[in-house]
Amino acid sequence: MPQLPASAPDLASAPPESGGAARAAKEAQLVAWLRERGSALLGFSGGVDSAYLGCVAVEALGRDRFLAVIGRSASYPAEQWEGAHAIARRFEIPVLEVDTEEMLDPRYAANPSNRCYFCKTELWGRLAPIARERGLAVVIDGTNADDLHDHRPGALAAREHGVASPLAELEFTKAEIRALSRDRGIPTWAQPSSPCLSSRIPYGTSVTAERLRAVEAAERGLRALGVAGDLRVRHHGEMARLELAPAELDRLLGRAGAVELRAVRDAVRAAGFARVSLDLRGYRSGSLNVLGGVVTALPEAVGEAAP
Repeated sequence: MPQLPASAPDLASAPPESGGAARAAKEAQLVAWLRERGSALLGFSGGVDSAYLGCVAVEALGRDRFLAVIGRSASYPAEQWEGAHAIARRFEIPVLEVDTEEMLDPRYAANPSNRCYFCKTELWGRLAPIARERGLAVVIDGTNADDLHDHRPGALAAREHGVASPLAELEFTKAEIRALSRDRGIPTWAQPSSPCLSSRIPYGTSVTAERLRAVEAAERGLRALGVAGDLRVRHHGEMARLELAPAELDRLLGRAGAVELRAVRDAVRAAGFARVSLDLRGYRSGSLNVLGGVVTALPEAVGEAAP
């Protein structure tokens, strides 16, 4: 599995017993929720939320009554695909992989502000029939309580297909999921969030396989250099705008960072960008929502404080 960044969210400063009883009680509620349904199919990306939910679900339901399904497309980073399979092998999660074809939908490719609705419509439209064919009672996703405060048009598609979100329903925050994952030894507990590659392309700029490949190659090149923590390469035509975690931004802008900055520039140019811009505001989840006029300002960060 890819090595996790050293500057991922710091929960280690909180003692393991901090909030442990409350977290255990909440996880018991999740187990009860799953057992009440009897069986489930999970939309599985291998990110923080779906990895945790998959590990709990296979333990609560057993391998015969649970299936994790990966939707594979050009917008799904290869590194995350590798990580998802590594988690599945380690925790004995049964996995099925299906190809999704949202890129063939002109509504998705046009990249409107509700692009995610078309993506999730394609995903759940493929997964819901699989659940019915296999006699699995419910289709679930990894949406958590913090996600309910964000711009997530894909949630409508989930509701239209009857997809349940137990982590959100039971009010699991991202911080709690990370802490519970750490308690269970799930390595994704410290993994930065990584939405699909299309989220790096501004609304109104069409989503193409070429643009997605450029973003993925640039981010992979930066990780290979040791750039850690939250990272986004935003695609602005011939220019790449880099959003880095505050600690990485401070490091690269410090006295010793000049050589590394040149390496960063060269890595991004090698991915096909002519110009490279370093956003001095640092990483901001949802920054393209502000740029696209979807929201006027980003909300205060929620859910990532140490429990």
